[in-house]
Parts: sequence; structure tokens; C-alpha cells
Amino acid sequence: MDFKDLLLTPIYLPFIFLVALMFRRRLCDKHTKAYFMPALTLKIVGAISLGIIYQFYYNGGDTYNFFNDSKVIWEAFTNSPLTALRIVLADGEYHYDLYEYTRRIYFYVDSYSFHVIRLAGFFGFFTFHTYSLIAVFFAIASFTGVWAMYKVFYHLYPHLHKKMAIAVFFIPSVFFWGSGLMKDTITLGAMGWAFYGFYFGLISRKNIISNILILVVSLLIIKAIKVYILLCFLPAAFFWVFLEYRAKIKSRALQFLALPFTIVASVPLGYLAIEKVTEDNARYQLENIATTTQVTAEWLTQMGTLQKGSVYSLGEFDGTFTSMLSKFPQAVVVTLYRPFIWEVRNPVMLLSALEALFFLYLTIQMFRNFKIKVLFKMLNDQPVLLFCFVFSVTFAFAVGISSYNFGTLVRYKIPMMPFFLAALYIIQSQAVKKSKKLQQFA
Repeated sequence: MDFKDLLLTPIYLPFIFLVALMFRRRLCDKHTKAYFMPALTLKIVGAISLGIIYQFYYNGGDTYNFFNDSKVIWEAFTNSPLTALRIVLADGEYHYDLYEYTRRIYFYVDSYSFHVIRLAGFFGFFTFHTYSLIAVFFAIASFTGVWAMYKVFYHLYPHLHKKMAIAVFFIPSVFFWGSGLMKDTITLGAMGWAFYGFYFGLISRKNIISNILILVVSLLIIKAIKVYILLCFLPAAFFWVFLEYRAKIKSRALQFLALPFTIVASVPLGYLAIEKVTEDNARYQLENIATTTQVTAEWLTQMGTLQKGSVYSLGEFDGTFTSMLSKFPQAVVVTLYRPFIWEVRNPVMLLSALEALFFLYLTIQMFRNFKIKVLFKMLNDQPVLLFCFVFSVTFAFAVGISSYNFGTLVRYKIPMMPFFLAALYIIQSQAVKKSKKLQQFA
């Protein structure tokens, strides 16, 4: 950040908030309007704060690497706007007339990272390539997705509008790590839109064509940047679809008979979807995913050790699929409930530890209030709960077994955190309802 950030950001922000207030009138009702501006403000604060922390605490990092690469696009724009646009739309291949610029873009050949640079470069056209403003535009783009996610939960549980707002908007790690000039910001927003398109297009069946289009575009964005998110989303989504339509069967006997079919049918369909998604990415194909996980974990562990970071271990891991699955319980626990308070080494870890402690408290309360049999019935009766838990647990396993560094893990796990907390809040509300019924009969 430099003088340009201090000069331009205060000029842009009032206009941004004015436009946001105009949209709030159209998008909100008497319950949801209370959360719109605070949630957007936190996203913007998170975007700017992330840049400040990376500059003055970490002395650089991915966010500034992306910004510096996008600077080349801005330079091209000052010479020829058409050339800059061609770089934004480039395919990562060699083009002799663009080589003067693309050779200076470090991530040009990394398609996953170059998508972030494309977007940063595009936003740079309207912000005079100002870091803080580009980060703010990333935050706004992400906010549209998390608001869409909130609309789904609000539609399903309107009486829980406050709890759902906390789960979606106000988890500190999510609005901090999911708001800046980072991959995570884009994928978090796309995940929210995918959830919205999936629910309203395939489950609620409203505006089917437009919502399915939203779903497809969102999934393509996620696939382009972090394909492993889809490996967790698709099986959970297929399972929800089958359970939703099974629930429409009036006969309890037929519902019972349909359950095995639901499980048997959803698993191979999820498998086929995963194979289709990863067919052009050898690293994440199912036969290679264990090796990819091992290599990623070893690299992150090595980097964390060199940088004196907060590494953790799940024990020996030989890179086979069986060995990877054997780490399932430890990986899920480390993602959902660690770092523990006594493992904290810095302020960022303290924040993550407090969130994990809160998750642990709500999980213990869930098992105290309901027997396993009752919980399974809830999952059966409310497929969205099953989706949230299946997605959260599989995602927790995926990032827990491949991170091996709490600093990395806190950033990687943000896509699942709103879903996990929302599910815990929904079950907590059932416990409150049960308690009120008992008091009435007491």
C-alpha cells in the first residue's frame, strides 16, 4: 500500500456505500436489512486489514504477489487498453504480441493463480491499479455470494435470521481471510452462489433455468481456482437431491425402502461427477489424489517449519489412499476443533483457537441435547442439515490432511465454516424448541 491507497480509497468508499444502500432497499426485508450494511462493511474492513497485515506483519505474501503481477496488466492498459484486455482474457499460452508483458507475470503459466490476476487486473482498470481498492472490489464480489448463501438459509429458517447471519457473515476468520485479494475470496463467493443456484434451481425449483445457470457458472469458477472444493460439494449435493425427492414420498414404508437406493445411487453419481470435474487435472483425479495430498502436506510442513510457523502432525502418511483414509478422524478434528488454546503462538492463531473452541462447545451441546438416533432423524427430515454436515466433514478431512500448518489451515477451511456453524445453530434451535415443549408439560 502507498499514498495512492490513502488518497483514492476515501473517495471511492462513500460511493460504494451509497450504491450498497440502494441495493439494500431492493434485496432486504425488515429482518435481513439489519445485517446487509454491517456484513458488507466487515468484508471491506477485512479486505483492507488483510493487506495491512500482509504488508507490515508478514512482509509480503500471495496477495501482494497477485497485485504485483496484475500491475503488468495496468501498464499494458496505459499503453493500449485492447492489449490489456487481451491479457486478461489470455489462455496462459505463448502469444508473441503479448510476450513483452506476459513474460513478467510470474503466475501467467499457473492457471489457478492467473485467474486471480485476471480479476485483479480487470478491477485495476477502474481503480487506477490501487491495492486497497482492488481488494475492496474482491470483497464486494465475494459479498454477493455470501449474501446469496444467507438468502438460502433465511428462506429455509426465517426464524433463525440472526443466527444464520452470524454463521454466514460474522465469523472473524471468514470475513478476514475471505475478503482480500486472494483465491479464497473468489471461491468463497462462488461457493455461496453455487449453494444458491443449487437450492433454488434443483431443490426449490424456482426460476430453474437462471438458477441452474448460476450454479453451473459458479461451479466452473470454483473448478478453475480450487477444484478440491467441488470434490466435497458435489457428493453432498447429490445426496441432498436424492433425500429431498425421497422425502416427497408419502408412504413411510416406501421412504424406508428408498433409503438404500438413495445411498447406492448418490455415491456412484458423486463419483462420476468428481471424475468429470477432474478429468483435465491429473493431480486431483481419484487415483492420484492421495499422492497429491502427501506432496502438498510435505511442502506446507517444510515451509511452515522454515518460517517457524505453527505446524501439526497427523502421524505417518505413505501417500496411499488407505493411509490417507486412516487419518480421517484426526484430520476432521484438527480442522474443526484445533488449534487448542494451549497451541496458540500468535494473535491470528488465538482467533482461530477461540472459533474452534466455540465449535467444540456447540458440538458437545448437540450430543448432550439429542441422542444419536434423534440426530439421524433430523438429518433424514431436513436434508439441508445432511448437506451441511457431509460437505463440512469431507471438506474438513480434505484440508486437514493436506495443510499440516495451522496458519494455512485457518485460510483453507473458511468455505466450510458457515455451513458447519449454520448446521449447529439449526440443531441448537431444535433443542430450544424441545425444551419449551417440556416446560409446557411440566
